[in-house]
Amino acid sequence: MTKKLYLPLLVALVAVLTSCGSKMGELSSDYFTVTPQVLEAVGGKVPATINGKFPEKYFNKKAVVEVTPVLKWEGGEAKGQSAVFQGEKVEGNEQTISYKMGGSYTMKTSFDYVPEMAKSELYLEFKATIGKKTVEIPAVKIADGVISTSEIVEQTLGSATPALGADAFQRVIKEKHDAQIMFLIQQANVRASELKTAKEFNEEVKNVSEAANKKISNIEISAYASPDGGYDLNKGLAENRQDNTAKVINKNLKKDKIEATVDTKYTAQDWEGFQELVSKSNIQDKELILRVLSMYQDPEQREQEIKNISSVYKTLADEVLPQLRRSRLTLNYEVIGKSDEEISKLAESDAKQLNLEELLYAATLTNDAAKKEAIYTKATQNFPNDYRAYNNLGKLAYQAGNLDKAENYFKKAASIKDAPEVNMNLGLIALNKGDKAAAESYLGKAAGAEELNEALGNLYIAQGQYDKAVNAFGDIKTNSAALAQILAKDYNKAKNTLAGVATPDAYTDYLMAVLGARTNNTSMVTSSLKNAVAKNPALAKKAASDLEFAKYFTNADFMNIIK
Repeated sequence: MTKKLYLPLLVALVAVLTSCGSKMGELSSDYFTVTPQVLEAVGGKVPATINGKFPEKYFNKKAVVEVTPVLKWEGGEAKGQSAVFQGEKVEGNEQTISYKMGGSYTMKTSFDYVPEMAKSELYLEFKATIGKKTVEIPAVKIADGVISTSEIVEQTLGSATPALGADAFQRVIKEKHDAQIMFLIQQANVRASELKTAKEFNEEVKNVSEAANKKISNIEISAYASPDGGYDLNKGLAENRQDNTAKVINKNLKKDKIEATVDTKYTAQDWEGFQELVSKSNIQDKELILRVLSMYQDPEQREQEIKNISSVYKTLADEVLPQLRRSRLTLNYEVIGKSDEEISKLAESDAKQLNLEELLYAATLTNDAAKKEAIYTKATQNFPNDYRAYNNLGKLAYQAGNLDKAENYFKKAASIKDAPEVNMNLGLIALNKGDKAAAESYLGKAAGAEELNEALGNLYIAQGQYDKAVNAFGDIKTNSAALAQILAKDYNKAKNTLAGVATPDAYTDYLMAVLGARTNNTSMVTSSLKNAVAKNPALAKKAASDLEFAKYFTNADFMNIIK
């Protein structure tokens, strides 16, 4: 009798357990979708959005399931953020999944990119319990990864252009020498006392004329009358002062056989000069006088209104107006510097004969990096308190691929002056080290550096901000600019950029191959990749695992290139 009752009871219990989904077995990959379908590195991260589903009559009412994305590669793995789900009879705060209806969910995860991820697979791992019992749910592969094209910025950064500490050399410098001949009130004759001034002025003209490195442009004579008195009277005075001054100057030039153009002009009533002198004075009621000048434009009304200020008019007549009765003499001339040939020779033979600007300029006259380095080194020795030579030595080291040496020079330059170009270059160093926060900080202090936009473009690539990178690069033709355009899917612009790179290297060709793969141009893929591998054989190994070329892994021409 007992045996007869036991068998039906066991069958009923199995049925109950089965109906509750106690087995919770393997899940098909069909229940999961991943965006993007092939994972891709963006700004040093590998992001993924996973949409999953537990099917109907699967999720046990008493089960708790922890789901963890895991990116696996040969020799390693990285775990993403887990999510926990619970059955209908579990008391808790996790998302509840219906046994009868099943349930959908979305998980966002991100992994820190490492190069080994280029050949990897994304799995979901499950940790399930029903009460105190552990239930095994096999891991499910849901995606391949990782496209790492954005990480090529680490290589293209080497061809970025560091900022130069530019020289301020000017071969022709414009100079001038001024003097004034003063006149008495209502007189235009050049007094004997003022002839001395004219003679001293002429001596300066003579010195400039005889100097080997100077050239006279012209002599200007500007004659004035003070604004007191009628306009006609002042006009005649100013004109006569102009003519009389010109006679003296021309006489002296002729005596010393100096050829120079003499240009003359006169101002009948020198209100501008009057206003300037008043504004610089400590005269009582100065502000009232200046207000009169701004209120009235008619010369006669101005004069009358100022005379009405009786308390100060005598002071104006004694201290200001006499200074306006004059002829201003201006010698304009050019100082002509050393020729390029002279500067280059002295930079090598006797650099101490060059000033700082000439020495820095000398380095721009050669394309030989060793000669540039020697010149900048001399500049640091002769002018140790200027940052530019240290900065430019850092630029040379950077372009030679010696980043530690470059950083030392840039830091030395920064210790002398916190200059925009030095900050920009330290930003490039930080980017090469993968320190994006430091790079952003340095570049934020680099406003005014000529090459800043290119540096910012590289930063934006590293941050995964591809549209901003494209805008920053503008029409710059570099590998980094083309990389930004590829990542932003502006393929036509990227092709034009790569074609315009001044000194194409292996990565120029590699990016062209990537562009060919993205635009389904097989011949571009194979021809460009062949050129890239010829220049840098290590790129064959990279291409062999680069998912940009996944659909070419069975192409005979492609395989022959990377073997």
